[in-house]
Amino acid sequence: PRILTAAIYTKDKQLFAIYDTTQENYTQFYDFRDQEDYYVFDSKFLHLYQPITLQSEHTIGGYIYLKATLNPIQKQLNQNIFITMLIVGSILVAILPLTSRLQKVVSNPILQLLQATKAVKDDKNYSIRVSSTDFLEAQQLCDGFNSMLEEIQSRDEHLQHLALYDELTGIPNRSLFVDHFQTAIAHTRRAGTQLAICFLDIDNFKPINDKFGHEIGDKLLIDVGKRITDSIRKQDTVSRQGGDEFAILLNDIDSDEQLAQSIKRIHSTITQPYLIDGFKHNMTVSTGITLFPDDDGDIDTLIRHADQAMYSAKLAGKNRYHLFNPQLDQQIIQKNHLFDEIEEALNNNEFTLHYQPKVDMATGEVFGAEALIRWQHPQKGLIPPIGFLPAIEGSQLESEIGRWVINQALAQLDAWKTMGIAMEVSVNISSSHLQSSTFIDLLSKALKKHSAVPPKALQLEILESSVLGDIRVISDIINACQRLGVSIALDDFGTGYSSLTHIRRLPVNIIKIDQSFVRDIMDDPSDYTIVTGVIGLADSFNKRIIAEGVESTEHGLALILSGCSQAQGYCIAKPMPAEDIPNWLKQYRPNQQWIKCASKRRTLQASKAELFSLFTQHWISKLEAFIQSPMEQHTNTLTIHFEHSHFNHWIKRAQHEYVLNNDALQQINKLYSKITTTTAKLFKQHQSGKTRAAQNCIKTIQSALAEVCTLLRQSQR
Repeated sequence: PRILTAAIYTKDKQLFAIYDTTQENYTQFYDFRDQEDYYVFDSKFLHLYQPITLQSEHTIGGYIYLKATLNPIQKQLNQNIFITMLIVGSILVAILPLTSRLQKVVSNPILQLLQATKAVKDDKNYSIRVSSTDFLEAQQLCDGFNSMLEEIQSRDEHLQHLALYDELTGIPNRSLFVDHFQTAIAHTRRAGTQLAICFLDIDNFKPINDKFGHEIGDKLLIDVGKRITDSIRKQDTVSRQGGDEFAILLNDIDSDEQLAQSIKRIHSTITQPYLIDGFKHNMTVSTGITLFPDDDGDIDTLIRHADQAMYSAKLAGKNRYHLFNPQLDQQIIQKNHLFDEIEEALNNNEFTLHYQPKVDMATGEVFGAEALIRWQHPQKGLIPPIGFLPAIEGSQLESEIGRWVINQALAQLDAWKTMGIAMEVSVNISSSHLQSSTFIDLLSKALKKHSAVPPKALQLEILESSVLGDIRVISDIINACQRLGVSIALDDFGTGYSSLTHIRRLPVNIIKIDQSFVRDIMDDPSDYTIVTGVIGLADSFNKRIIAEGVESTEHGLALILSGCSQAQGYCIAKPMPAEDIPNWLKQYRPNQQWIKCASKRRTLQASKAELFSLFTQHWISKLEAFIQSPMEQHTNTLTIHFEHSHFNHWIKRAQHEYVLNNDALQQINKLYSKITTTTAKLFKQHQSGKTRAAQNCIKTIQSALAEVCTLLRQSQR
């Protein structure tokens, strides 16, 4: 009954047959806009069509169209909506009492939770708890909320403890220490006393960790913290700053004696033995102290000063305390900074070796070179050894650099050998490096690594001042080096305290005369006496002798006439990079005056006569240079005064070394007096600006000196 129209159309959509109750025109097929949709709702009607096909074919033979009314469905729908509303209304009326009950059971706990949450947020009060309820789910929610607050409260208290106390030892950490510092500063100002800020560091703690493990180390730190706490007063504060470092605030310090007693008490407590897991441990501490208000600054500055003072205590031998000294500790800071720079320079390969040639003045042969370390600083340029080696003296880094020098020198010898250059190279070895337990083993490995280099080509130079300790130990090390084929030179000989003992007991091959003596032999009779004494000792003990600091031809002639022919110095060559050595060797020309002097045979007295002539000529040359320059330019005229000259020294010794008759002695005394008088006159005339008269005085002095030389030659034994 709902179908109003049914029509069949051909495949061309022409009306073929129709059943209709509406009396509308259906000759035209209903306009279905989308051919994929087989139905359309139009106002209160449903339009529907379906293609007509045979079951065995898919070809469309026509279409069937249906039009149905929606009024019955609408009526049924309205009835259903009405019934549903009745049912819903009835249910709402029925559940009103239940809602009130649920509000009490569910809503009230939720409101409590909301209020509690707001209170926690606003007041950070984690001790709030919500009351229980009979409703199971709400009870679980409340219990969960309370449990969460308990956990938060526990963790908050733990975090607050961690924020103020060291987690391992339980004593105050840096944050609480800073708070106590502010309080202590205020108290110190009011009381007019002193506040001691102390910085403690356990000596040699790292080896304990390495040997026994961090667990034992932690137990030791806990005990140390407890012992310090027990050793100080309630108004004082101890804090762990990290690792094995502790800081202490000692209030109300009235005197140095009180401070010393407090520190000694703390040290005494800490140094008592520790028994942990069946092992006995002994520890010492080094402490640095600074006093407020003498040292007035913020907490970071005062801790830094105490830390610097602690480092001074370490350098002084550990197990002691040191009071902050700004000037001294600034030097320590600079030294530490330089030490770190040197260590980084070694890692960055910033060091290089320069080589100063050594020659035999008698033959002109270049037989070796001394390797001298230099620091090629990225910003400061080339730095000599005196600029950095003192900062690492006695340290492990000094030995590491020493090993680098030995290996670098051997590598350079290897490279020169391939170029046809054969010479010995000497390297300086520090006392701490020489006496290290691994020195001989590492030296042996270095020689094996450069097996093409004969061991005798390497020479080790040790400072005489470095063997002031156990000579027997040093001798054993030297013997071990010599068994490897390496020769040993005793450097800077004459500067030590037991030179005779050293030359007698040390099995060294070579003696080096220190340049501080050689440099002034032309002017200072005392230095010349030391040089000739060293040469005589070396000859008596059958040691090679080499002089350093030869800066002029005169130096070389004086050394040759005194019995030393091997030398190095600026007169020969300055230290130079390794790559410059081959070219220098090609251009090197031996000093012919040295060769000529060395080739001449002469008696001992003849050598002394030549030396006397050499020294007097040098003295005359200095006098001539003196009168040629303005008086105000002379800062040191001591070396040209007659009483300090070699000539005066020689005359005083003449009676012991020459056979003089009365006439000769009287003549020499007259000449001596003449020279003395004329020299004094020369100074006065030069001071008055009478240059020509001063020059005449020099001629008079030369003539008198020549007569003295003649008399001495005639009186030789």
